[in-house]
Amino acid sequence: MGTLDMGLIGNCRTSALVDRNANIVWWCYPYFDSDPLCSALLEPRGQLDETEHAEMAHAYRAEQNAGAFAGREGPQGMIGIVLEGGQPVEQRYERNSAVLLTRIADGQGNAIEIIDFAPRFYMFGRMFSPAMLVRIIRKVAGRPRIALQIRPTADYGKRRAEARCGAHHISFAGGSQSMRLTTDASVSAVIDESPFYLHDSITLLMGPDETLEGVPHEVGRSFYENTRKYWADWVRSLAIPFEWQDVVIRSAITLKLNVFEDTGAVIAAVTTSIPEAPHTVRNWDYRYCWLRDAYFVVHVLNRLGATRTMERYLGFILNIVADSRDAPMQPCYGIRRQAVLEENIAPGLAGYRGMGPVRIGNQAYRQIQNDVFGSAILATNQSFFDARLERPADQAIFQDMERLGEQAIRYYKEPDAGIWELRGSQRVHTFSSIMCWAACDRLASIARRLGLPERAAYWQEHAEIIHREICDKAWNAEMNTFVSTFGGDRLDASLLLMGEFNFLKSDDPRFVGTVAAVEKHLRRGDFLLRYDEEDDFGLPETAFLVCTLWWILALAQIGQKARARELFEKVLAHRNHLGLLSEDVAPETGELWGNFPQTYSMVGLIQCAMRLSIHWDAAY
Repeated sequence: MGTLDMGLIGNCRTSALVDRNANIVWWCYPYFDSDPLCSALLEPRGQLDETEHAEMAHAYRAEQNAGAFAGREGPQGMIGIVLEGGQPVEQRYERNSAVLLTRIADGQGNAIEIIDFAPRFYMFGRMFSPAMLVRIIRKVAGRPRIALQIRPTADYGKRRAEARCGAHHISFAGGSQSMRLTTDASVSAVIDESPFYLHDSITLLMGPDETLEGVPHEVGRSFYENTRKYWADWVRSLAIPFEWQDVVIRSAITLKLNVFEDTGAVIAAVTTSIPEAPHTVRNWDYRYCWLRDAYFVVHVLNRLGATRTMERYLGFILNIVADSRDAPMQPCYGIRRQAVLEENIAPGLAGYRGMGPVRIGNQAYRQIQNDVFGSAILATNQSFFDARLERPADQAIFQDMERLGEQAIRYYKEPDAGIWELRGSQRVHTFSSIMCWAACDRLASIARRLGLPERAAYWQEHAEIIHREICDKAWNAEMNTFVSTFGGDRLDASLLLMGEFNFLKSDDPRFVGTVAAVEKHLRRGDFLLRYDEEDDFGLPETAFLVCTLWWILALAQIGQKARARELFEKVLAHRNHLGLLSEDVAPETGELWGNFPQTYSMVGLIQCAMRLSIHWDAAY
């Protein structure tokens, strides 16, 4: 598996990645943070040693490229289909939906199409979104002869899931929850992976180990039609810019798919341990919710008009604030607000393209990151001002926010790991201090909104104190720029957000100088690095896509909109064939790296499109 040319399907409860050959190569079941039933993306070892594993992985890729029927002993952790001699000819999302269509043909007049989705629609007045995937395989032309490959794993790739057969279903056990495949295909053909002629269509329903009420074909067709309608209706409700509408719609759907609706959490990505760069061991588990993303996610959901999703996410954050009480806020939490995300290595997975380690959990939850106070308050600020919300925030919630504000006052000039989560050093990071300023500044605004003039004056005073100290300690006059740390001489891309957070006005010469300095030091081709100094793992090799998008936003703020539009188009050219972005890009080759698809990157695309587009009333 050489690229991140995959599509995301899901329903805000479960999600999966499907490659160009219509293989489901990543599916954490039943939830985003569960043991992956489909783990082929990270190459399960099974009982093989490393040499045997590499040889089998190479042979499997060759078979897939040739469209041959793979052997029963091929790599595990996938749900696939093979048309002998077949090659993928098209893969796309159905218009304005999360329904993925893949077409495969063999050049001899035989062709099939595969429709993949996770059911999501209203039924009996409630949202129906089970931990289920649906696959419909249709004959398009000729007499296609296909084989199905259903090879789920358990315990993060250590072993195959145990199969138990019924008359029309197969149950796979071994993970936290059994998965049942119900189908109108021959169960024997599924178990044996034996080829058969596809006469019309077959349906695979994969989800909870429960009896299906109805015929698979009819159930699959009903789920398909209702799911398409749901997504079309949801997209129709979005507020989008005049330009780059397809970009915004695909990014918005992807953002929605990364929402765990049960709690409102938004995960950073559906994957773990896709390296930030080749052979760097910068492999992290991103199936969790980072507070640093909160402001941007809330801001974009507000601009899109996705009010219900925004409200549930605000509820998730407010509950975390209430959970923390006087304990320090963590940088990240589990999708059910779990505070402990202990990090371990999965020995059963070799890693993306064999580049381990594969990590489960994220040690960042233990880190001190003083930007979290501002991140939480910037996000929840919306709940005090938005009249659309069913339950606007009140003084009781404001008091919870004030507890965070007091911590911001206490820690704004204390060393921390910073936004980039440095594991081996702590310094006073300018971005963390700016976020502490933002906490006090927004609390002053909220207090005025609530009619609390004394509290407003209190928070405004502290905001001004922090602002003055940042301008004194983080401004480097010789370099004509703000720098990453108090008294330092290095830069990082988070400084570009000074204008976004209104720490400085867009025409302030210090902000203009900072944008120019960041570009000078961190630009690599058409992209920006996060920083250009050695960290715990050496020098960064790839560009962080969201940093490039922050650069584009900053250029637009300082009046360089034409340059910003040009750079934005270059970023868009690096999306995969389905319009998705990961976390990082190699500036020299344009190859995508890092966990995928990255919420931060997709949110950045929406922000830039909305900032740069001409207005609707100027479009005619």
